[in-house]
Amino acid sequence: MGSRLQIPGDDSILLHVTHSNLKNFAADVRFSLEMTVESVKEKLWKKCGTSVDSMRLELYDDTGAKVCDLDDNFRPLGFFSPLDGYRVHVIDLDPSSVTSGGWLEDTSLVEKYSISDEAYNKLDGTFRKFKEKLASQNPSILESKIPDNYMEDLGTNIKVGDRCEVEPGGKRGVVKFVGKAETVAPGFWVGIQYDEPLGKHDGTVKGKRYFDCPPLHGALLRPDKVKICANFED
Repeated sequence: MGSRLQIPGDDSILLHVTHSNLKNFAADVRFSLEMTVESVKEKLWKKCGTSVDSMRLELYDDTGAKVCDLDDNFRPLGFFSPLDGYRVHVIDLDPSSVTSGGWLEDTSLVEKYSISDEAYNKLDGTFRKFKEKLASQNPSILESKIPDNYMEDLGTNIKVGDRCEVEPGGKRGVVKFVGKAETVAPGFWVGIQYDEPLGKHDGTVKGKRYFDCPPLHGALLRPDKVKICANFED
């Protein structure tokens, strides 16, 4: 059962807050019993984004049973006799609310920013430009760290046309290229055409085409990231 566990002279209570549209939203908020319902809504608006005019409040006890609707904006919260541990449930009545559709919680609904290699190469001040400048000033800086035959032993076990899976991530595709990629770094590389548009390019990297595939289906990876499997269950 809820109880008034309060400091002497304190007229506030701690309520648990949930929201009709925000399934992952939950908060414990302290309210004064002297606040009007409208003031409670204003405080909740700042926490969950639902406008005061579009908000309906329901009060539940600590067993989950509904006590009442907080439907009179001008009455003080104490009129409804809430106790510490009770729950206020916010219902958003606006179908076009910022909280609707899962936009505030489901990141998969947010369009991810992407940029082509061609556009990225036109930018100044990128890490790629910094590496290119560093390499042009002293080519041995990069080449001395990675031998020319780096991962050649793994690359010999991978053939163009092999079905594969990229680790980590489990993205699947077809091997389109195996060999050295001079424009990237020394050593051996594997070009993959993904089954879905999960790549970064169309087989062209830093102005050189290593293989052909649809846009955003291509990836150039080290052999140790590629798992060959002849019997995928698609």
